[in-house]
Amino acid sequence: MNNPQAAATPGGVPLQPVLRIDPELLLRAQPVRVAFFDVDGVLTDGGLYFSEQGETLKRFNTLDGHGLKLLQRAGITPAVVTGRDSPALRQRLKALGVAHARFGTEDKRPAAQAILDELGLGWSQAAAMGDDWPDLPVMRSAAFACAPLNAQIEMKANAHYVTQAAAGHGAARELCDLLLVASGHYAKILAEYA
Repeated sequence: MNNPQAAATPGGVPLQPVLRIDPELLLRAQPVRVAFFDVDGVLTDGGLYFSEQGETLKRFNTLDGHGLKLLQRAGITPAVVTGRDSPALRQRLKALGVAHARFGTEDKRPAAQAILDELGLGWSQAAAMGDDWPDLPVMRSAAFACAPLNAQIEMKANAHYVTQAAAGHGAARELCDLLLVASGHYAKILAEYA
């Protein structure tokens, strides 16, 4: 194969990525080395399900989960800063290999700053995705801000990118894919699957 960015399909035709992103967005996202995600309303659809025993249940999307894994392969650290905590959430993040998380925090910017300090990174290397006001300080500090399609209106107004998918339905994966393209890893990793 002459083109390392393309993989041969069974018919012998190279696989070419079809994802197209505005070059200005890619330039803004290029320095990103850590991506902060809220949970409820970003990694989930925002709905909270309660069992008869009072246990909170959440629905996670596998597209989003795979996106977080792909970020790690590209050298971008996924991090979670959330106002809630639950065994199910911790189990999901562990299964995805997300090592940097802060749970049960309403003041999210200091929590995100602590993660940046641990990683030796600055806000100019950070992306953030949030859906409601508690996420605003992190989004406004980050070099690249993203909001799901169904985020609160102020969040969308402060985002550099608003996803086409709703939260819990692939919105986080959209940000992951954008960051993969910006970092130059998207086509290479896609080719590994072909």
